Parts: sequence; structure tokens; C-alpha cells
Amino acid sequence: YLELSRPFTLVAPALGFLSGGLTAIGAAPYEPWSPWLVIYPVLGALMAAVLNAASNTLNQIYDLDIDRIKKPRRPLPEGRIPLRAAWIFTWVTYAVALALAWLVAPAGRHECFWIVLAATVLTVVYSAPPARTKRFGIWANVTIAIPRGVLLKVAGWSSVKTVMGVEPWFIGAIFGLFLLGASTTKDFADMEGDARGGCRTLPIVYGVRRAAWMISPSFVVPFLLIVAGTETGVLTGNYWLLHALGAVMTAYGLYVCYLMLRHPESLAVEENHVSWAHMYRMMFVAQVGFALAYLL
Repeated sequence: YLELSRPFTLVAPALGFLSGGLTAIGAAPYEPWSPWLVIYPVLGALMAAVLNAASNTLNQIYDLDIDRIKKPRRPLPEGRIPLRAAWIFTWVTYAVALALAWLVAPAGRHECFWIVLAATVLTVVYSAPPARTKRFGIWANVTIAIPRGVLLKVAGWSSVKTVMGVEPWFIGAIFGLFLLGASTTKDFADMEGDARGGCRTLPIVYGVRRAAWMISPSFVVPFLLIVAGTETGVLTGNYWLLHALGAVMTAYGLYVCYLMLRHPESLAVEENHVSWAHMYRMMFVAQVGFALAYLL
């Protein structure tokens, strides 16, 4: 079941939620000290990991035929976990995630729960018929970027402060725009299986080279918004640290673009191209960077 959850992918949402909470602690106006400033973000980070485990399992259930082609060693294609057991695990983890989200209620606000509920619906829309947006090119990217980028950061913010303001949504938009393109890095190596499963991902629709160019702006433009938000006063963290974060992330993004565009054909050959690993590393650096820029 741990393997079914894909534990490596659970770190990013947990860190994203925690980073959102820590960012809110340091945002203006400053919050007075309380143990809940730690408890709620940590509880929410656990929730985000559990929710992602549910989403991963649901996706594998509906991708079973695809995974039999490209990923036959996974628990479901190999028959190590029965399909019925996978369904039970999916709905239990969804239920646990929503219960944890309800408990994250600073000052009695349940904003976190409603945000997580919206994210949950989008994870189902992405994987499950009749919508199954992962079949429809850019719509697949949209239904990844909103829950895993925008809503994740805003939910983290809601563990400390109300989300009724521009700043949390601006930060969420930065991460959403990044994932809007960067999430495609996992699709290049899955083209054969996705095509047989009827999923029209960007590399299938537009070809490897064109798709690589299409997603490249998402590795750079979102991080230029950090500088713009700092200069306009939308972002209230440390002025110089936010500028440094924007510069570092922009340079990192340009480097990843170079790796992708130098030999775009290799994206479809290597099982996990280096750009896919860098996508996760960029997320980690940006999440930690935001937290530090607001806490220091």
C-alpha cells in the first residue's frame, strides 16, 4: 500500500502546505505566537500527503490498462493488490484527508476544508470518467495545476490566516502557473501507454519538440512574478530575500529549459527524464524559499 501511494510524490504536497502555513505566519499583519501556529500547518501537511495518496491510487485504478504497458511492476498491474482493495484504500484515504482538513480551523474558520474539498473534486475529475480530463491535452494540466499548485498554497495559508485577500492567491498562482507546464514532464515517457489508453497529452497532440517549447515558459515566467509581486507590495515577505528567490528560481528554470530543449527527443526515450526530477526539486526550493523569505 505504501508503494501504491507512491511515497516520493507525497513529500511535495506536504511541504507545499507546510510552506503555505509558514508563509502566512510571516505575512503582514504578523500573527501573535500560539501553539496552533505549528499544530495546524503540521496537521494540514499530513492531510495533503494523505490526499495525494488517495489521488495517486485513484489515478492508478483508472490507468490500469495503461500501466500494464509501461509500468507493469506497479502493485495493481502485477496483481499484488486486488482492485477492490485499491478502491477501499482510495475512499478511506479521501475520507481521512477531508476529516483532517475539517480539523484545521484557526479561529473557527473552516476555509481549509472547503478548499480541500474543491481540490478533491478536481483530482477525481482528472482521473475518473466521465470527465477524465487527463485525456484532453491542456485540460489535464489545468486540473493538475489548480489543486496541486493554487489551492495547495492557499489551503496552507488558511491554516494560519484567512484567505480573503490577494496575497495567498497571488502566491498560489505562481505555483499553479509553474505546474501548468511543468506537470507535462511526466507525460513524455508515457506517450505509448497514454496513446493506447486514449489520453491526448500535450506530447501526443503536438509532438515532443513542440510540446517542450510550449511548456518552457512555465519554468521561468511564474518566478518573474515573485519580483513583480515584491515590487508592487502584493508580497509582504522580506524584500531582498524575495528578490533573491525570484532570481534563483528564474535561473534554475532557464537551466531546466536548456536541458529540455537541447535534445527534446530524449524526453520521450528516458523513462524519467532529468527535467521531471528537476520539476520536483524546483518545487522544493521554491517552497522552502518562500517560507524563509517570510519568516526571516
